[in-house]
Amino acid sequence: MSTMKNWLAQSSPALKARFAGILYLFTGMAFVFADSFVRGKLVVADNAAATAHNILAHETLYRMGFAADLISAVGFIAVTLLFFDIFKPVNKSIALLAAFFSLAGCTIQAFICFLHLAALVILGGVQYLSAMKLEQLQDLALLSLNLHAQANCIYMVFFGMYNILLGCLILRSRFLPRIIGIFMIIAGLTYQAFLFPPLAQSLFPFLIGPAGALGELSLVFWLILFGVNSQRWNEQASAANTI
Repeated sequence: MSTMKNWLAQSSPALKARFAGILYLFTGMAFVFADSFVRGKLVVADNAAATAHNILAHETLYRMGFAADLISAVGFIAVTLLFFDIFKPVNKSIALLAAFFSLAGCTIQAFICFLHLAALVILGGVQYLSAMKLEQLQDLALLSLNLHAQANCIYMVFFGMYNILLGCLILRSRFLPRIIGIFMIIAGLTYQAFLFPPLAQSLFPFLIGPAGALGELSLVFWLILFGVNSQRWNEQASAANTI
């Protein structure tokens, strides 16, 4: 932790921003891999037997999904720390509140990783579950994955609040394009549809998905390509320190 603090103190704002952008992209790709290319391919809605067959037939892929989920959660904690350091000169209170929502979401995401893994454990034939019938085990595994999906919606609500607050900070900053802040606020607002999962599922293809991609990818690629304007960041940081 002390090494991380020293690095944050010594690195330029532009370098920290680029690193945050790269890490944000990496964690996002890990999340999409686990959610879309693992669970999205292997879980068959309302069909416990088919889901169980897919999981056991592609156990390595399924375990990779668990690892990707955990990497995404842990990696975004580092993104949160970097963004707090970058945006605290804009408004420390809002940056702290944003970090709270992000860390709460990361905690939820890390916890529900084990619901993903639980399905494999249930289907793995452990001795203390041998008294249960095969159909019961399959139903229990699908229940675990359904709980994972519901909890994932809660995570998306917290993450949406983080995007909204991050967008507000970008709008008030002097070192990033304000249009990105608007895109992030819109993305965060659409993520609130996950409060009612059936609505989010119906809106995702043509509203939530495109809005999220526009907001998050515009921020990520701007940070990777351009970082932040270090001179303006230093000016805003100096002004914040004099208040």
